[in-house]
Order: sequence, then C-alpha cells, then structure tokens
Amino acid sequence: MSHIRCRWLAIALLCLPPCAPSAANTVEIDRNGQVLELQIYAADAQASIRRWADHVADALTLVYGHWPRDRWRMRVYTIGTADARELDSSRDVIPWAQVNRGTVDTVTFYVLAGASTEQLNANWTGYHELAHLLIPYRGWGDMWFSEGLASYYQNLLQVRAGQLSEQQMWQKLYEGFERGLADTAFDGIPLSRVSRNLRQNGGYMRVYWSGVRYFLDIDHRLRQESGGAQSLDTSLTDLNACCADKSMSVPQMVERLDALTNTTVFSAEYQRYRSSTTLPDYRALFVSLGLIILDGKIELADNTPGARLRSGFAIAP
Repeated sequence: MSHIRCRWLAIALLCLPPCAPSAANTVEIDRNGQVLELQIYAADAQASIRRWADHVADALTLVYGHWPRDRWRMRVYTIGTADARELDSSRDVIPWAQVNRGTVDTVTFYVLAGASTEQLNANWTGYHELAHLLIPYRGWGDMWFSEGLASYYQNLLQVRAGQLSEQQMWQKLYEGFERGLADTAFDGIPLSRVSRNLRQNGGYMRVYWSGVRYFLDIDHRLRQESGGAQSLDTSLTDLNACCADKSMSVPQMVERLDALTNTTVFSAEYQRYRSSTTLPDYRALFVSLGLIILDGKIELADNTPGARLRSGFAIAP
C-alpha cells in the first residue's frame, strides 16, 4: 500500500455510501487472454474513468509486455466535487488509493468526481499503485523496497506512455531526490529501521527516495555492465515468469533476482542500502548519464558517453 494522504482519508470513508452507488458498473477488459475486472462505483463519469483505466492499465504493460497477473481488478470510487470547473492543476484528483494482494490482486482508487480523463492521466497515483503489481510482494517488511520500486516506475511508466517527456521524467526524479535529501530527521539511523517505523515516526521522503535510488542504481548497473542486454525491466520480466503467483519477502525476491541475472547486484546493493544512514547521493550518477543540473532544472546533454544509455530508461523493452 502506498502512503495514504491522510487529509483525504476521512472524506473517502465518509463518502461511501452514499456518495457513490452501492453497486458497481463492472466491465471485463481482455488483453491477449489476460483479464482486468474494472469496477466503477460512480453515478456519472463512467466514460472518463473507463478511458483513464484503459490508459494506466496499458501503461503497466510497458515493462514486460503484458500484465503481471492473468486476472486482476481495479475498483474506482468517486468522491468530492462534481463540478469539473472547480478542479485545477493544484488539486490532487486521486487523493487516496491502495493495493490489496490476494487470489485476485485489487487496486482501489478514490477519484474526485468531475475529474477529466486528461487530469486523471496526468496524476502520478495510478501509475504508482499499478507498479506495485510488478513484484510478488505481500507486505512483509522492507517498505522502502516496495515503495521505491513503485515510485521509480511511476516515472518510467509515464514517459513510456507519452505522459511525460524524457526531460520531465528526469526532472521529477531530480526533485524527488532533493526532497529525500532534505528529509534529515532520521539521518544516522539505518534505512531498515526508519522504514520499519515509518508509519509511527515519519521519514517518508527518506524511505521512498532511498528505494528509488536503489532501483535506479540497479537499473543503471545492469544496463551498463551487460551492454544493454539486461535491465531492471528484463529482471522483473523473468521474476514474473517464475514467481507471479508466489508470496515472496524482499530477501527472497532479491535472492531470486540475483540468480535470474547471474549477478550479485541485487543482494549487494540491498545490504548496502538497508544499512545506509542517509539517502545516497545521486549527482555523480546523473553526471554519468549526461544530466546537467542548472538552477534546479535538468538539461539533457546528448553528446556525452552516457546519453545513449540514459535514453534507454524511457523506452519500453
């Protein structure tokens, strides 16, 4: 489950019922024999929600070419304003969402009534929540790992789906790492402990962006050391092929990913990150990828040795 934005939680719970119909409008979306069960609990906005659900569900295929499970579910409720004119770019049109893993994995969203398909498509939450399905994780510790993966892929999925440019993707990663570095309240404490006590004590930016840094590091090393033959995408594809129906802890996944890639990169970096006492700096890696930071803005240097490697992150396998 992703971090619940608490200011909206009471609204979401109070609005069901009667804010949304008690019965869902259910459709089954078939992609090459895999089925998404889409349940929409809304008096109106059926068409805009359906278009958005199609968009983010298709974005999820841009990692290993198909959905993570043969059958899964999206459940969508509407809350709040029903006047699209009241919505602007500063409003979070998907204020709450969560993932429930089970026989049928279910991702539940609460969206603002009146939000357009374009506003929903532009919101990061849909990509983040669906990205959780990329690993067979069942919530056993190491939240930094699962949330880092979802936060990393929310950006990759958006650029691959045409929602962001490559520059915008790296800008968002840059801004996230800066937020993580600014979250210094628990510096000096191992990431594993901060992550374990996250809901009680806070430290969300440190935890989430340490996880993003781990996966960016892994992805970069796999691409670089294999000449592009391996990546985080290919590793997760292989993990899904062997283990989609399993319930795995993070150490179990890390061990299997090492075996699948014939490396020790996942486990070595796992141990290094979970014992880290601050967010590892990202700037040297950015420089190696031809990313220039000028006054808080990312510029892409295309005439550098790392530029070709960098461009691969934005492209679906």
